[in-house]
Amino acid sequence: MNYGFVKTACATPTIKVADCVYNSEQIISQISFAAQHGASLVVFPELCVTGYTCADMFMHNFLLEHAESAVERILNRTKAMGIMAIIGVPVAVNDALYNCAAVMYKGELLALVPKCNLPNYNEYYELRYFTSGKDIDEIIHFAGQDVRLCANVVLCCNQLKELRIGVEICEDLLAPMSPSQNLVLNGKATVIANLAASSEYAGKSDYRRDLIRINSGKLCCAYLFASAGPGESSTDAVYSAHNIIAENANILGESIKYTEGITYADIDVQRLDTERRKNNTFTSTDCDKKIHFVNFDMVVRQTKLSRRFRKHPFIPSEKTELNKRCEDILTMQAVGLATRMQSASIKELVLGVSGGLDSTLALIVSVKALDILGLSRKNLHAVSMPCFGTTARTKSNAEKLSIAYGADFSVVDITKAVKQHFIDIGHDENKLDTTYENAQARQRTLVLMDIANKVGALVVGTGDLSELALGWATYNGDHMSMYAVNASVPKTMVRHLVKYETQLVPNEIGSIINDILATPVSPELLPPDKNGNISQVTEDVVGPYELHDFFLYYFVRYGFSPEKIFYMAVKTFKEEYDRYTIKKWMQKFFIRFFTQQFKRSCLPDGPKVGSVCLSPRGDFKMPSDLQVRLWLERINEL
Repeated sequence: MNYGFVKTACATPTIKVADCVYNSEQIISQISFAAQHGASLVVFPELCVTGYTCADMFMHNFLLEHAESAVERILNRTKAMGIMAIIGVPVAVNDALYNCAAVMYKGELLALVPKCNLPNYNEYYELRYFTSGKDIDEIIHFAGQDVRLCANVVLCCNQLKELRIGVEICEDLLAPMSPSQNLVLNGKATVIANLAASSEYAGKSDYRRDLIRINSGKLCCAYLFASAGPGESSTDAVYSAHNIIAENANILGESIKYTEGITYADIDVQRLDTERRKNNTFTSTDCDKKIHFVNFDMVVRQTKLSRRFRKHPFIPSEKTELNKRCEDILTMQAVGLATRMQSASIKELVLGVSGGLDSTLALIVSVKALDILGLSRKNLHAVSMPCFGTTARTKSNAEKLSIAYGADFSVVDITKAVKQHFIDIGHDENKLDTTYENAQARQRTLVLMDIANKVGALVVGTGDLSELALGWATYNGDHMSMYAVNASVPKTMVRHLVKYETQLVPNEIGSIINDILATPVSPELLPPDKNGNISQVTEDVVGPYELHDFFLYYFVRYGFSPEKIFYMAVKTFKEEYDRYTIKKWMQKFFIRFFTQQFKRSCLPDGPKVGSVCLSPRGDFKMPSDLQVRLWLERINEL
């Protein structure tokens, strides 16, 4: 349960219909096994104590008494286990029978939650046996304890305030107004446990999976769906033990159908709370159903995570999805640029090309925008501006690629102009400092802006999201443009977008792009080495972009604390970087992210293409003088 991670489980025991003694032993065994595996919560199927398919036997007191005794047995045998278990059991109250979830922890029966929506169609006949629990709210005596029987119960962990658990049963999920909506919106539940006996038929598993995934996203919750298995009667249907754990529209764990056992997943309740705070439409509903809050104490322990975090969270892991994402992003960039050109009545573009990844992506996008508008690619004025750090390789690639795409290519050597500028301001050109570097970047921007004025064009920006996060741009130099097409594309994604283009273009262009992909990332503001190669490698200075994009995603997208991000990074990159290296670059990230906000406060326009954007007019607003001290102190303690 550290850092908001909670190991959860959905268990389907091997049962025998109506054999409550046998079933209770199987349930106890799985509770014990889940606890040993580190789970803090385990959810069982609907009516698993008796079996869902007992039919008219549910009307027999003999069976109901054995079911109650079985619950008492489970309570007594699991009181020493530090795990919450939620099991399905029929509960008789006066002249009514309820299909219930019994919530138990350390020998205490915390709540009995009845099913509200009873299916009575197709193979289901629940109204024949059960009463809806929509209106009941009573304290009853069951399994030797006094307990509340009510559907509107949320269980709250005192030690982890973000862990708040609500319960609904099978058909409740399908109802237009499901109990989970009230439990989440008015009860603030972050976890919904669903005890189910979902019969199987061809194609139903896909529907079930989508329903659970989408519901977890709509309610911004973790959704644990535990379903009955092959042990149920096969008289009229089969049950597949299809257990699913989802979190905010993502499937974290899923069982193999027709296999009884336990499915685990580590949910992140802190992340869910953060998501809800960011979403101002996630508000309470007008509802007269009072929520009963039941508090419990649970020891917060180090969760041995099986959950994995993607090294590159901006990038889909599946190739097919990655290609689709690349196509979507390139289209959004191109449409954004084309729309700006139309609204400004501009038909010409000016772009500084360096032979690097960012300007290559901007070149590709510019060409696509002109194609959308039906304009000649000669309307793109690609300008190479060599100076002190330009290498023959990058200069050649910039020229060859621009010409291959059909752009109007020109060279403006800025060396003499920058040297004259050094004379004008009294700077020693042999002093390779910030002034030396930034003078080149600002001269290039001056050239591009003036060419744009000359031909009536729009200057296309090349800087990407990762550079903006780190402030790795010259203020009023490459920081500035008339439309920044790459502004919300992280560096790790830039590479994939450029690589994707090689699948769409002739081999001649593809070979040039591949050489650009093989070139070290560099601003080329310092002289090449004695062999004419790039001497200024960006990642040697600011750190690996894959780490910075990881930090950026979880800091901006989810608002995670430094220690949580560090914990995740160490687990994720243990094969590539040691703890010291991760900590060093994490310090660098936070220092640069905070101190360079002033550059992001005056960004040019550019399209949002992903879930993280640093535009002050869009997703991210932060004062330029916000202090980083508290974050650095926490990092130093790691």
